[in-house]
Amino acid sequence: MARSTRQWRKKRKSSSKSGELAVIPIAPLTVEEESDRYSLERKVERAFYEAGMALMELRDRKLYRSTHATFEDYCRDRFDYTRRRPYQLIEAALIYDNLSEKCVKFLHILPTKEGQVQPLTQLEWESQPSAWETAVEEAGGKVPTGRIVKDVVRRMKEKNSAPISFRVGEVCQILAKDNPELRGKSGCWCIVSEVYEFSCLVDTWNERYLLRGENLSSLDFSRQQCRQLKEIGFRMNDLHETGQLDEAALWVLKGLAKITRPELTALEEKLLAVLELEYGTNESNENYDQ
Repeated sequence: MARSTRQWRKKRKSSSKSGELAVIPIAPLTVEEESDRYSLERKVERAFYEAGMALMELRDRKLYRSTHATFEDYCRDRFDYTRRRPYQLIEAALIYDNLSEKCVKFLHILPTKEGQVQPLTQLEWESQPSAWETAVEEAGGKVPTGRIVKDVVRRMKEKNSAPISFRVGEVCQILAKDNPELRGKSGCWCIVSEVYEFSCLVDTWNERYLLRGENLSSLDFSRQQCRQLKEIGFRMNDLHETGQLDEAALWVLKGLAKITRPELTALEEKLLAVLELEYGTNESNENYDQ
């Protein structure tokens, strides 16, 4: 036994010197395993998309309301997200849907990472599919890296981009265009709360959105007029936060959400005051002026 072992070791060492490698047989995947692999790979690739869609549903259905007053507070405590992070994931998911619906040439080559989608946020919705398909072409018909997408977007922006010109506190009107997240919000006014290089975070009376410049139009109010409408928005939001509004109350608030002047008429003021009395909200709040 000892002799045969030494002979085996010697033979193995000799094979190693001659450059020969032992071949270990690997069992091929079954049809079921191939299917499982594809399914699991798709889950990994769509992780950012699934997260964005889940966050959007949590926000839209207000499933956080039992523990948190706002969506941002919920995301911070539950997922350790910054204020902007959930909106980035939601926007990435919407862009993914936009590409899956409108890309024709490379229908089955879609983003697998959020970093491949993020540069597309700088473009208008109608330009995103062509930018993605150009990036796929430059990647040799494969999923492009974020760097390739970013470079394509940069070149497109150099031709026809416009810088963000809005300021914090400015009142703008929402232009839904073909943004699916803005269905029902076209014509509503909003307050710009944060300004980034290519987008703005805006507040309506009941929601917050991360929008690009093409989805906003300034109402050209003075700073004082913007503050007046902001206070009206606070009062409307207080009513919304009660979570008890009936259809008549919602009808009034949705009407006020589409005014294009910085003050309420006498009748509109009366209607808002009646709702505040009915639902017990505080009409004046010192924090509104901050």
